[in-house]
Amino acid sequence: MSTAPRQPSSSELFLTARSRTSGTSAPVRRRVLLRHPAWLTVFASLALCALGVYTMNLTAGVQSAGIGVYAKKQLALLLVALIAGGVTVIPHYRLIGRMIPLLIVAVLAALVLLLIPFVPEFLVTPRNGARRWINLVVMDFQPSELAKVVYVLAIAYYLRYRKNYRSLQGLIPPAIITFIPMGLVLVEPDLGTALLFLPALFAMLIAAGAKLKHLAAVVLVAMVVAPSMYPLLQPHQKDRIDAVLRQMVGDTAATGDNINYQGLKAQTLIGSGGIVGLGAAKSRTVVHYNRLPEDHNDMIFSVVINRFGLFGGLLVMGLYLLWLLGATLTAAMCKDPFGRLLVVGLSAMIAAQVIVNIGMNLGLLPITGMTLPFVSYGGASLVVAFIMTGLIVNVAMRRPALLTRQSFEYDDDE
Repeated sequence: MSTAPRQPSSSELFLTARSRTSGTSAPVRRRVLLRHPAWLTVFASLALCALGVYTMNLTAGVQSAGIGVYAKKQLALLLVALIAGGVTVIPHYRLIGRMIPLLIVAVLAALVLLLIPFVPEFLVTPRNGARRWINLVVMDFQPSELAKVVYVLAIAYYLRYRKNYRSLQGLIPPAIITFIPMGLVLVEPDLGTALLFLPALFAMLIAAGAKLKHLAAVVLVAMVVAPSMYPLLQPHQKDRIDAVLRQMVGDTAATGDNINYQGLKAQTLIGSGGIVGLGAAKSRTVVHYNRLPEDHNDMIFSVVINRFGLFGGLLVMGLYLLWLLGATLTAAMCKDPFGRLLVVGLSAMIAAQVIVNIGMNLGLLPITGMTLPFVSYGGASLVVAFIMTGLIVNVAMRRPALLTRQSFEYDDDE
């Protein structure tokens, strides 16, 4: 007994038609890949976290028994960060792209809230003259950290199908999108975080095919204008620049107990670590009596080198290079413009933050309060770092199955 063949559904007809236009004969289905280079970023993130917790425990003091307070808190925060990163992987990154307007409004509202003077101090508590944190009881939320991710999402979404940025006038809209969050973060004040937006912007513009001569012209103008911005800096920001300049010329005798105190203490720890570092007990003692401010946070790289020496510093940089390698391979394999730019922007954020933090520990850059991603103590920093990793995994495991629009391929004469 013969039966009539089943008629294909409208959705199957649509997928079949789309597959024919892409040169395939079978209906195309979305693929979720489990083998992808983003696992390198996951491994590097976890390894850096383990190193950070171990090193953080060395800063607990010579009288501390067992795991130190900061190390315990960081382990609890790591659980929250892993959950946040895992949740970020679940929805398709294009769905996250549709939520960008809502995310922009939420982040800008949080940044503005920090600057309102009559907000109760139990909600926004100034620290050392800066208003950067919102008290969420279980942890302090730093809106500027989340602003970094939302900014990259916004620029990637804006650039994905445009090419007007290949002219000088076309660079104005991305610049406006950049300067709005930058300005709000600068007023907190948080110069270090604000400066991270620029490397991400330039990296995404280059990946999107912006003309290098235009970007070079912008950099040249910025270098000429930058000195005129010096009078606008806060007094403590000027002191940090002055501290670095004094270190470079060896003039630290009069500033070793004030503006150069933190930098010189960090360099003392680095120098005592030598090539292979000190033993755990001796390193704990040296760190304790050295009394380096923020040794568990901004200056933790100095403690890493004190414990593990030059090899430890190279290990840290190697893990970051591994993180960036996984992200770079993910971007290279992604044909979707939004996904590619998203990964490039997040990679630039992490790379710039690592360079600034290591530079200020070594005395090559002014101390700006910049954390070392995954390694430094801090809830907001750790959670956002794993959200970035989660987004990269999200892009890596969802490659477009259909023939997609070419990503940023232009002739030189365009």
